[in-house]
Amino acid sequence: MAKKCEICGKGPQVGNAVSHAHNLTKRRWMPNIRKLRILVKGSPKSAYVCTRCLRAGKVVKAL
Repeated sequence: MAKKCEICGKGPQVGNAVSHAHNLTKRRWMPNIRKLRILVKGSPKSAYVCTRCLRAGKVVKAL
């Protein structure tokens, strides 16, 4: 599955997982991506879209 939103470009974030003893290990936060059929210029297209774009109304679902 794609890990990038085709609408806003949101992708994985990187950082550290911090233990109780303050040991640092690298980790990734993945965006909540869904594969949808959306309308682009009036025609349906399959795209990977983050749920934040869906809730904000930036995307129109194709029926």
